[in-house]
Amino acid sequence: MKALVQRVSRAAVRVLDREVAAIGPGMLVLVGVEIGDGEADADRLAKRTAHLRVFADPDGRMNLDVVQVGGAALVVSQFTLAASTRRGRRPSYERAAEPETAERLYLRFAEGLRRAGVPTCTGVFRAMMEVELVNDGPVTILLASGQGERGDHG
Repeated sequence: MKALVQRVSRAAVRVLDREVAAIGPGMLVLVGVEIGDGEADADRLAKRTAHLRVFADPDGRMNLDVVQVGGAALVVSQFTLAASTRRGRRPSYERAAEPETAERLYLRFAEGLRRAGVPTCTGVFRAMMEVELVNDGPVTILLASGQGERGDHG
């Protein structure tokens, strides 16, 4: 399971020209679920995301998490995070979880953020979405949990 975390001053999701979710300062989190991911992966990744210290303290250092700064999260399902580009120019998505599993774990991830005290809204699973964001910094961090983890331990 992967989460691409972007610190934002604002973010929104639109489906069919209708805004379905929006946040002010906080984080936009794109979540990709891979084959073999489970509930423990979603829980672990949500906890790591909620406590990721990417917000500035009074000295300007990234020492605070989203809860400490009163921020929110907008979580969007992003199966393309499971893409493999090892062969050819067309990405392969064979590592992406089946939609039913992906939706369940994506929603569990969002609920894990809520349990950690992060006000959280979501996009619409399997919908064609327009995601709008203002990346603050920019700060963008890729987190991984479980079998797909490479180089990001803990």
